[in-house]
Amino acid sequence: VNSCTAAMHLVLEAIGLQAGNEVITTPYTFAATAEVVRYFDATPVLIDVEPTFLNMDVSLLEAAITPRTKAIMPIHIAGMAADLDPIFAIAERHGLAVIEDAAHAFPATYHGRSIGNAPLRHTIQHAVCFSFYATKTITTGEGGMICTDDDEIADRCRIMALHGISKDAWKRYTAEGSWYYEIIAPGYKYNLTDIASGIGLAQLAKAQTMHERRRAIAHRFNAAFAMSDALLCPSDSDAHQHAWHLYMLRLNLDRLRIDRGQFIELLKAANIGTSVHFIPLHLHPYYREKYGYAPTDFPVAFGEYQREISLPIYSKMTDEDVEDVITAVLEIVDEQHR
Repeated sequence: VNSCTAAMHLVLEAIGLQAGNEVITTPYTFAATAEVVRYFDATPVLIDVEPTFLNMDVSLLEAAITPRTKAIMPIHIAGMAADLDPIFAIAERHGLAVIEDAAHAFPATYHGRSIGNAPLRHTIQHAVCFSFYATKTITTGEGGMICTDDDEIADRCRIMALHGISKDAWKRYTAEGSWYYEIIAPGYKYNLTDIASGIGLAQLAKAQTMHERRRAIAHRFNAAFAMSDALLCPSDSDAHQHAWHLYMLRLNLDRLRIDRGQFIELLKAANIGTSVHFIPLHLHPYYREKYGYAPTDFPVAFGEYQREISLPIYSKMTDEDVEDVITAVLEIVDEQHR
């Protein structure tokens, strides 16, 4: 499909999300995760994240379930897998769908299983949605993908992704195909272009090499920053393979004389571009006003957001680029340490 947003929208439609339903997710994500829930006039129910990986705090999940809950949408932030086993166990217990926002997660693994694969045994509706946007670990320029082992979800997504046509459009042009088709639902124009698909296949062929380079950069950053009491490196895990879509460095502001915004400006002056991932959903005007959120309603998400900086990480970074980033960060820490 043509984006991860489209992928999530299609899957929610396929599971029958309706107005008044609820979908549980976290505030620590890009707007698309909750936006697609609002497309159906359903409610995104937010629960806080755990402080290590900034993924869904599963200990809060069951208490958020109501008779209106339809699905759980965990997010694999930065490329580190959310804790899926307990999420699936809770979903099974309550008969809920699990839709993974895996926009950051290619080619992450969870207990050796690639994100995109379902647990070996489950009875719930399940799908995984990936992004191939320009900044992702592999790209089609703009694009996305749905992985599911549910034939009904897959069939419905295929139909709705291309105008509600009753069969895959490309089959009409094969030897066994027919010119005749029917519109069986008011679908969308969500298909991925042929050119973008070709780019994706070329990217896929070198995905492992690109991931190994990202991992090497992340480990070099961690080695350089680990000794500073003003910096908290993103955690890796022996049990799971991190995709390293993002390198999310967190500042110990108690050990610095400047705030996060000033740190970013000093990096900018050193010619190091950075970003922040993410402004939590409950701080944005729409969600704040729609649901009456206060900043401290999700204290972990709010607190970690205030000290997070995403440093450059991409497979074409040279060793010199990496060392330039390290030097700039450590010089600022030395100059601004308290």
